[in-house]
Amino acid sequence: MKTNPGRFFEDFRLGETIRHATPRTVTTGDVALYTALYGPRFAVQSSDAFAKALGYPASPLDDLLTFHVVFGKTVPDVSLNALANLGYAEGGFHRPVYPGETLSTVSEVIGLKESSNRQTGVVYVRSTGSDSSGRTVLSYCRWVLVRKRDPEATITEEHVPVLAKVVDPADLAKALPPLDSSAYDTALAGSPHLFADYAVGEKIDHVDGMTVEEAEHQIATRLFQNTAKVHFDAVATKETKFGKRLIYGGHVISLARALSFNGLANAFAIGGINAGRHVAPLFAGDTVYAWSEVLETAELPGRSDIGALRLRTIAAKNQPCGNHPGRQGDGYDPSVILDLDYWAFIPR
Repeated sequence: MKTNPGRFFEDFRLGETIRHATPRTVTTGDVALYTALYGPRFAVQSSDAFAKALGYPASPLDDLLTFHVVFGKTVPDVSLNALANLGYAEGGFHRPVYPGETLSTVSEVIGLKESSNRQTGVVYVRSTGSDSSGRTVLSYCRWVLVRKRDPEATITEEHVPVLAKVVDPADLAKALPPLDSSAYDTALAGSPHLFADYAVGEKIDHVDGMTVEEAEHQIATRLFQNTAKVHFDAVATKETKFGKRLIYGGHVISLARALSFNGLANAFAIGGINAGRHVAPLFAGDTVYAWSEVLETAELPGRSDIGALRLRTIAAKNQPCGNHPGRQGDGYDPSVILDLDYWAFIPR
């Protein structure tokens, strides 16, 4: 065969390394299209002048644009035949990425677990994105539910990895250059609220909502070269549980992050992803809202310029988040579509 049908669950081997095609040079055009799709307004990623005044050589890519490009490389080899992307852990953004850099991705299979119905299985991978010099810019773990080609196929090696519940923000703060805090203009950044203004337990309704159109989520997923069938093939998805295309879960993450600007405008950099779960699917025509809770605040050794906020951002569909929808008993409020736990860096 000269075409790639994608891997099925029984095709994965514990411990194998997968080198993904194709390297991707990110450009200012990618940045502009990302901004057009999601509307993020964080000043450091929006303005070269603002970023240079702080100590950056230029405005870096939005962290999630880096994430999506690195993620997109993995799809043809990991999740082309996936039914769902289930979760994330141990994510770390290790260095800023600037337009003109070329990114590539390698994944290691760190876990396999067959489902009880023997129709599917969960594949755990650790993916690492590197620049053209081989330096790690991003690493993360994710697990996906993948179809089996043959339900009778025997799986000889099964293992569920134990993953850290929280990454250490001090290990990730080195990714940011030393910043000139005196040059951080809160008026231009859009909010007066800095590290000391946030308290553990504080809940922030981000107020705004974004309705997702069919065309934009298709464009976004193609921008990241994500080829998963469930996002594109309307004929094939008629046979699935929902009977229509699913919106890429990363699209929801970027929407929630962009919405979080209203309340967290100065939390300009994502340090790491502690945990993430796509609770329910999103479809074209749905409207996304979001709210965040401050889970922890952290001082960073050797950094008097920034602190870290551990945030839990929840996205909901078709329901404003003034009442902070979240967990309900053993499950979630029916409106919840994303539960993301991450570290963000913010000036002191």
